[in-house]
Amino acid sequence: MKTLYVRFVVTATIIIVVSSLLAFFIANAYYQIYLKPFNDQKITKIASEAAGFAASAPNLNMGDYLHTIAKMGYQIYLNDEEGRETYFGRSFKKKNVDRDAVSSVLEGQVYHGIANFPKKLFITGFFDNELRNTVGVPFQSGGKRYALFIRPDIELQLGEMRVFFAQLLVFSIGLTILFIFISTRYVVKPIRNLTKATKKIAEGQYNIQLDVEREDEIGLLAQSFTRMTASLKRLEEMRQEFVSNVSHEIQSPLTSIQGFSQALRTEQITEEQRQQYLSIIEEESRRLSLMSKQLLMLASLDKEHDILEVTTFDAAEQLKQIFLTTAWYWREKELAIDMDLPSISINGDKRFLHQVWMNLIYNSIKFTDSGGTIFVSAQKDNSGAVHVVIEDTGKGISKEDLPYIFDRYYKGDKARKREESGSGLGLSIVKKIVELHKGRITVQSEVGVGTRFEIILPQ
Repeated sequence: MKTLYVRFVVTATIIIVVSSLLAFFIANAYYQIYLKPFNDQKITKIASEAAGFAASAPNLNMGDYLHTIAKMGYQIYLNDEEGRETYFGRSFKKKNVDRDAVSSVLEGQVYHGIANFPKKLFITGFFDNELRNTVGVPFQSGGKRYALFIRPDIELQLGEMRVFFAQLLVFSIGLTILFIFISTRYVVKPIRNLTKATKKIAEGQYNIQLDVEREDEIGLLAQSFTRMTASLKRLEEMRQEFVSNVSHEIQSPLTSIQGFSQALRTEQITEEQRQQYLSIIEEESRRLSLMSKQLLMLASLDKEHDILEVTTFDAAEQLKQIFLTTAWYWREKELAIDMDLPSISINGDKRFLHQVWMNLIYNSIKFTDSGGTIFVSAQKDNSGAVHVVIEDTGKGISKEDLPYIFDRYYKGDKARKREESGSGLGLSIVKKIVELHKGRITVQSEVGVGTRFEIILPQ
């Protein structure tokens, strides 16, 4: 059973067979416990009435009378005190009644062969055409004692119905299995389509369309698969773009460093030019170093477990220190800094959270025009969680870019200058560190108005 289709069909067929057998066993048990005693009482009553009528009619032709009863759907065995046996109606398959049973009936006892018929697992006693599976009653007629044994003639009474129910059962099981084959193919078909789509994704093909109109579990799976495919496609596009950007980011400063290094070897440049070239080389080296640090940090955050070194420190003090560190930058742009930072202790990794504040504050400074404002606040709520808000009046983020700003390698506003856009890793690092602290980060932004980041860290 290698395919899911075969598994479905075989499993459903086994269920049908097993359930049919169980149903038969239960029906047989029900007959043995409840219906067999009732059936014995019913046949006993019929036999007693037949024997009573025979005993009350002295001029009755016994043979004709019992033959008439047999035609009404009964099998009859008659034994008199002289040991003569007579059968009426369809013959018994087994004429196996005990002689002691016959003698006891002749002596006036009632023989309950139906009620006392041995229990069987597969065939109910109701259908066993045996002489011992009868009810025997005594009666006297013409001065003779008789033992009358009687049972329903199932073939005569239920002959057509038995054939009908047998055909109904066979057709029901056959059609059920046929419909299982058809319906299972319908159920398995979308799973096969998902398998084919998965193979295409493994080959790097992401333009896949699946039937997502179904509302069952398979429909939900197809919808989730489609969203996953779109996400993988976007991630692959960003990865390729990132490789291109990083290659450019690395190649450009390396080219500058190489070019200005060669220029420094010439003797025709002035001291002022020499200092300018050295400054450019230093700046380009700093950019390369920052990019490599971001890549290494993101890799370490992904691969290492229990990487956090949790300590208790003052978050407000750390935020103020970052503004002191970047003072040359925001003062150069003449930005206003509005801080609401009461002393707040926080449990976390001091190094990594410093990176979070640095990335967000540096971005706010970078994308806020001269004369703008940056607002920073920190406070605790009733549960003890720390809320840090970093808000600016900068360029803002478009609605199209906002859902993807935390994706790795994503860089919104492709029109920005290379020096402004960065590597597309900063916010990914921020989100990863916040999640490692079991916290969450939210962002609100409007183009031309500004951006507001809020970090919530539970205590």
